Amino acid sequence: MEVFGLSGKSGTGKSYHSPEVCAKYGIEALIDDGLLIYRNDIVAGKSAKTSPTKLGAVKAAMFTRDEDRDSILEGLAKYKPEKLLIIGTSDKMVLQIAERLGLETPDEAHLLHIEEIASKSQMRKAQKKRTKDGMHVIPAPTLQVKKQFSGYFLDPRKAFRDGKQGQNTEKTIVRPTYSYLGNFNISDKAISDIVNYLGRSIEGVAQVLFTASENTEEGLFIRTIIQVEYGINVPTLAENFQKRIFEDISAMTAFNILGVDVEIRDFKFRK
Repeated sequence: MEVFGLSGKSGTGKSYHSPEVCAKYGIEALIDDGLLIYRNDIVAGKSAKTSPTKLGAVKAAMFTRDEDRDSILEGLAKYKPEKLLIIGTSDKMVLQIAERLGLETPDEAHLLHIEEIASKSQMRKAQKKRTKDGMHVIPAPTLQVKKQFSGYFLDPRKAFRDGKQGQNTEKTIVRPTYSYLGNFNISDKAISDIVNYLGRSIEGVAQVLFTASENTEEGLFIRTIIQVEYGINVPTLAENFQKRIFEDISAMTAFNILGVDVEIRDFKFRK
């Protein structure tokens, strides 16, 4: 496996520009802040940005815990990328990560620097967003990132086209726990109000009788009980309502929706 490194100071846009580097050099996989990303998919690891402190984030990014290291090694063994990019805040960090994972350390020709990729104005803009807004970029689709960042502020950004595949590479902006914005919780009442509102907009739903939600580290599970109008196609109605709840609450909040359970409890006869 051919190993590359991309280094630069924190907040200078390394993660944002990493897909550009991968496209240029034909790199299939990258390691960034504890994650192994293969062809724009998160396939192993746990993001260092989920750590509650900056020190914990550094340790996670360096794979100091054996279980974190082993997860990445299992991912590399499974997907067998021919080329790998390791992102770090310095050449030393890149080399230490490679050594920790037992990989070939990149030579000088394979050590790239953000100054070679991004302009000074781009780096200043990235630094400002990091310092002022606590923004961090993960070069992976929001749908995947939400699995590890349920309850965090997420913002998808579609970027340049991959020259080989002609497809957009999606990136996600997150604001970690150690950022002053942090994560947030949502009350059962808020979820219930949203579901009640959606129920009034779905033809065939007579009344939403009960709604409860369970918020875990992995995401949100929602259960609702409804009364439907007699004569309606129940399976179709339940499926449409379930899909509407999933899509709308996902769009309104930053939570990863684990599941939506719709139970039909009663029928209402039309007068």
